[in-house]
Amino acid sequence: MVTRRGLLLAGGGATLVVATPGAAGQRTTLEREPPRVGTWAAAPTAVPVKKILTLENQTVRQVLHTSIGGDLPQLTLSNEYGAEPVRVGAARIGVRTGGLGSSATVPGSDRPLTFNGSPAPVLAPGQVLVSDPADLVIEAGADVVVSLYLPDRVQAGTISPRSKQENLIVAGDATARPDPGAGKTITRYLWVTGLSVRAVRAASAIVALGDSITCGTATTDNANHRWPDLLAARLRVEGLPRGVLNAGLSGNRLLFGYEDPTGSADEKAYIGAATIRRFDRDVLTHPGVGHVIVLIGVNDLVNEPPRTTAEMIDGHRELILRSRAAGLRVIGGTLLPFASASSRRATAANQRVRTELNAWIRGGGEYDGVVDFDAAVRDPNDPSRMNPRYDSGDGLHPNDEGTAALAAAVPLSLLGN
Repeated sequence: MVTRRGLLLAGGGATLVVATPGAAGQRTTLEREPPRVGTWAAAPTAVPVKKILTLENQTVRQVLHTSIGGDLPQLTLSNEYGAEPVRVGAARIGVRTGGLGSSATVPGSDRPLTFNGSPAPVLAPGQVLVSDPADLVIEAGADVVVSLYLPDRVQAGTISPRSKQENLIVAGDATARPDPGAGKTITRYLWVTGLSVRAVRAASAIVALGDSITCGTATTDNANHRWPDLLAARLRVEGLPRGVLNAGLSGNRLLFGYEDPTGSADEKAYIGAATIRRFDRDVLTHPGVGHVIVLIGVNDLVNEPPRTTAEMIDGHRELILRSRAAGLRVIGGTLLPFASASSRRATAANQRVRTELNAWIRGGGEYDGVVDFDAAVRDPNDPSRMNPRYDSGDGLHPNDEGTAALAAAVPLSLLGN
């Protein structure tokens, strides 16, 4: 496919020289289309009945922090867990401006979004839609604002529950306003699950697959201090063109989860589907993925039914096999220490399974590489506990300094191919 002139601001197509048979000295130059790569993601869940949010004649403005830059962004909307259709009256994307928590856009930066040519798509229950490419260049590490106008009364049935980002709901159609004014602040993502761009030729994406530690539960809101964000920042400094996609869900488990739609969802539906069940959706559907970093299992150890080391290893092996079948390089992360967490969590049996599972991740030779997150944050005086410097206060979740230590522990050499 020949790349159109004028659309290479971020992509920079590769040049391929082909010899023409029978025509000595003549060469034909073709330009490869730059690859499409995920730059932001959120893992969706259903909503427990008591937590359902209803919108009508309102606009939700949501801030997405990009990892890799590019042009022609495409937004993914999901109604996977919704029990009713969602009509989007208008949708736009623009570059954010203002202080932390702002959903204002740089005047003139926003662009309309269409879906299969329609500016007002309808998401049927269970449906996923990807927008047409928007005429916009997005820099790496930038914040963009996605505005969705919901004209009809509708329940937000597909969300990412802990965004660690303040998003805004305002009255009426505020999609085209640079400054939407005052509204209701929420810390969820509604319907948005992915953003991709056309990037440089050597670009690819990394999916961080995990639980609350990956989604950044104990980090500062609006600061983009989740460890995948900080890893993306390291990659930018080193000039390695990689998108980093956060597929973390608070409470998520490797082997057990919830999948019923909103309206009939369990009160614990926020933990999402089991990691082995959501793998295809949260890893393989994003464009340009080449690596996946797995940090999962601690919640399996403290909930019923109790899990053995063999069961946990079998679950990790399934993730490895499915990654390899998709041609991905799969990297295992060791589970963080939690001896100073609640007594329910920090039992001798749980400690033993964590120790045995970590030993297998480190030395089993089945992952393509290992990130020793455990070693990065453990207390040097008591390796079963998190270093107090990195502890958010609950003995399990790293604070902002702790997530920085996790990001620094990732060997960039594992992500170079």
